[in-house]
Amino acid sequence: MVRVRFAPSPTGFFHIGGARTALFNWLYARHQNGVFVLRIEDTDRERHVEGAIDVIVEGMEWLGMDWDEGPMVGGKFGPYLQSRRNTIYYDYLDILCRKNLVYRRDEAIYFRVSHEPQLINDLIRGPVYRTEEKDFVIFRSDGTPVFHFVNVVDDAAMEISHVIRGEDHLSNSSKHVELFKAFDMPIPQFAHIPLILKTDGAGKMSKRDTGALVEDYRKRHFLPEALRNYLCLLGWSPKEDREILPIDEIVRLFDLCDVNKNNARFDDKKLSYINTTYIRAMPLDRFLNWGRAILAGISNDQQYVDHVLMICQEKLRSFEELKHFVSYFFDEHFDWDQKMQRDLGKYNPTQRINEFLGAIESLEDFSEQKLEKIVGELAQTHAVKMGDYIHTLRFALSGRTVGPSFYKMLAVMGRERVLKRLKRAIESGAIAC
Repeated sequence: MVRVRFAPSPTGFFHIGGARTALFNWLYARHQNGVFVLRIEDTDRERHVEGAIDVIVEGMEWLGMDWDEGPMVGGKFGPYLQSRRNTIYYDYLDILCRKNLVYRRDEAIYFRVSHEPQLINDLIRGPVYRTEEKDFVIFRSDGTPVFHFVNVVDDAAMEISHVIRGEDHLSNSSKHVELFKAFDMPIPQFAHIPLILKTDGAGKMSKRDTGALVEDYRKRHFLPEALRNYLCLLGWSPKEDREILPIDEIVRLFDLCDVNKNNARFDDKKLSYINTTYIRAMPLDRFLNWGRAILAGISNDQQYVDHVLMICQEKLRSFEELKHFVSYFFDEHFDWDQKMQRDLGKYNPTQRINEFLGAIESLEDFSEQKLEKIVGELAQTHAVKMGDYIHTLRFALSGRTVGPSFYKMLAVMGRERVLKRLKRAIESGAIAC
C-alpha cells in the first residue's frame, strides 16, 4: 500500500512551498487509495515556536487536506510528534551501535558512512548517484537526534513507501539511503518535486517573500479551493492545457510521473485570476455568506446588503477588495475624482443628469428593465449615445467609472437614493458643464 507523509517543522509559519509539498503527498495518497500521514518534526528546540503546530493544522484543514494518521487522528505508528518519540530513536541508535556504525566525538554521535555511491531512483528525476564523503552527526551533544536520523527512523518505523519532498532535499538523499541500508529497512521511493521560485524567478521563494505564507491568503479572504487549485499547478499540469479543475478530478488525474523537473515560478497574477474565476462560480448562498462576514456591521439593512452583494458577484475580482468595491452603496458622502470629472465634459453631464432626473422623478417601476428602456429613449430623443448617460450617471452616483451592472446598480439603490445622489452631484458642483 502507498503510504506517504508530510513532515513539517513547527517554525510558526505555513509556507506556500510546504503547503504544495503537503498537497502533492495528499493528492498521490488519494489517487492511489493510500494513506496520508501528518508527522510533526519538532526535535529542533531552537526553531520550535509555540502555537506553530496549530498554524500548520489549521492551514491544512483550510486547504481541504485531511490526514489518515497524525495529530488529532492517531494511528498505529504514533506518536506523530517527534518530541515524543525519543524511546524509538534510542532503540534505533542501539541497532547502529551493535553494528559498530556510530562513534562519539566532541560528545556528539556520528554515523560512519560507507563512502560508496548511493543510487536514488527518483520517480521525477530518474536515477541519481550520490556519494557521502564524510561521516555525519546523528545525535547532538545535548542528546537530541538530528533531522537526518529522525527522518529516516520515522519513515522506516511508519512504513512510508514514498517520500515526496522538495528538490532541495535531494542532496540529503544519500545520507538517508545510507541509514536505511544500515537499518536493513526497505528504501522508500523518492520523488523530489521542483522548487517554487519567486515571481521574478530570482531564487527560491522564502517565508519573507510577499505572498509566501498560507495564513496571509486566509487573511486576504482568498478562496481555499482557488489557492489549492493553483498550488496543484506549481510543478504539475493536467492534459489538454486545462487549469481550473474540481479537486476530485485533480485527484483522479494526478500522478508523480507527470510532475515537471523544472522549477515552478510563483505567479501571483495567475493565482488572482484563478481566485476570481472561483468567486464568480460560487453558489449564491455561499457567496452571500462570505460577503456578509466581510461586510458585517456595514449596514442595519441586511436585505439591502444582500442585494448589493448579489449584483457584485459577476464583477468582483477578490473578496479582499469587497469593502472598497461596495463602499459607495453605503456612504452618501463619497468623493468624486477631479480627473474623472474633466473626462465627463464631453458628455454634457449636467444636461444628461437633468434629463434623467425628469424621467424618473415620479417613476414607480424602478426595475432594471424599465430603467434601461428610459435611458434608451432619452438617448434616441436627444440624439446621443446611451453611454453618455451611463458614464455620467454612474460617476454621479458612485464617484467611479466602473462597478456592477449599471441598471442593476440603479435598481438596488432605489429611486429615492438615486434622486438624492444625482441632485447632490449637481448642487455640490461635482458635475459641471
